Amino acid sequence: MNKRDFPRIHFYDQDFVDIYDRTWAWIADYWTNSGADSGIGGGKFFFYPPERRLDQLEQSFASFFLVYSNRIYSASNGLDALYSKQEENGAIRWMYDIDSGASICTEDNPEGVSLPLFAWAEYNLYHKSANKKRVKEIMPGLQRYYAWLEATFKRPNGLFEVPVSATGMANSPRNGAIYHVDFNAAMAVNALYMSALGDILNDKEISFQYKRNYFSLKTRINNFMWNADDGFYYDVDAAERQVRIKTIGGFWPLLAEIPNEERAEAMIAHLTDPKTFGTENPFPSLGVDSELYDKRGMGYNGAVLPQFTYMVIKGLEKYNQWELARDCSIRHLYFMLDSAHQNGEHRQTLWEAYQPQNEGKAIWPDRPDWPRAQYLGFSGLATVALMIENIVGLSVSLPRKTVDWIIPNLEIMGIENLSLKRNMVTILSNKSGRGWEIHMESEKLYYFTINVINKKKKTLPIPSGKCSMLIDKI
Repeated sequence: MNKRDFPRIHFYDQDFVDIYDRTWAWIADYWTNSGADSGIGGGKFFFYPPERRLDQLEQSFASFFLVYSNRIYSASNGLDALYSKQEENGAIRWMYDIDSGASICTEDNPEGVSLPLFAWAEYNLYHKSANKKRVKEIMPGLQRYYAWLEATFKRPNGLFEVPVSATGMANSPRNGAIYHVDFNAAMAVNALYMSALGDILNDKEISFQYKRNYFSLKTRINNFMWNADDGFYYDVDAAERQVRIKTIGGFWPLLAEIPNEERAEAMIAHLTDPKTFGTENPFPSLGVDSELYDKRGMGYNGAVLPQFTYMVIKGLEKYNQWELARDCSIRHLYFMLDSAHQNGEHRQTLWEAYQPQNEGKAIWPDRPDWPRAQYLGFSGLATVALMIENIVGLSVSLPRKTVDWIIPNLEIMGIENLSLKRNMVTILSNKSGRGWEIHMESEKLYYFTINVINKKKKTLPIPSGKCSMLIDKI
């Protein structure tokens, strides 16, 4: 096995394998150092070459696929670069100029606040690297950042008030809303994973503090934002009335584990309903039933964005909706592939945003610069992370020494040469004369769970070396 190579994907559709491989090849050109006087630390980090900006949302999301590079690329340097710019009051701004280090704030977002996803990203990094020392080092900064968010944006009713642009959806129609469901639910995600990071450190005080914050915010989101008639979470205006426009932001509560099973079922029904979010290309940024919905995309008036599709799919996992998550991942990736050769061009292009009902990049006539081409910080979530986690179906935790394979049915697929720190793992399934067989190879013991949904679930210790097992025999 070559330890300096990316994991290889095996899948019956070679186009999926090719776009996965190409993504890793393209990413080689997406690394930079900061300017000498920028004050940005953390070593070489991932960025979008046409714009020399250090972007908080991009770095948080990109870490979710960079963790699969077998440590060829750093998944954490971009986060560390942002942490190095933290101010005395705990603030970390949404964007910085890479060369000067200056924060880039706008008139509508003077504080430069972004969706607070650091704790979620760090929890994922921990499970892919088992680096407990890192969790200990970053925790004080994350606590100060959380305190700044509370001090600056939390209002007396317990909800957070931020500009629309802070949600990552600049022209999203919010019609006078000031308490956005996506930001508030992302803040609950923040608290949930801050508590989980406290558990990793065996720090009961940290764990309890953020768990309490989480439940407090969860209660407020359920009380103010849930609409039982529509089965959906809405934004709220200054008079604490719901603004009944369905945006993709209404699904952040799934990731935050906020709805109970009954409410989650109502929300998930929207994802398969063509009248709201069940479009051919999952999922539109605005519900189809909205007056402002535009099937061309028009920015966040219907466009499909890989980072929000990824968020919804991770939310579906929280409620064990594995089959729907996989189906939507496959459909989304097919649309990305079908849109990659537009205008007869030979070179494939991944776009920042797509149309929800037709193949092709999203269209916004007033903004010819949007969507951005080869914007890999978000599209890599589909071509790499969803490919491994939901299409092939592998879930990895290094500290637990576990690999879970969750699939609706057996297919010829798998992964080869996946680095689990100092352990290289290969898991492949194929059909022989004896039936379905899984071939495995690893350098150290780990625990493998095969979960063929509604048919078979079994956990087995996998010794070092090569082995194979017949599914019918386990």
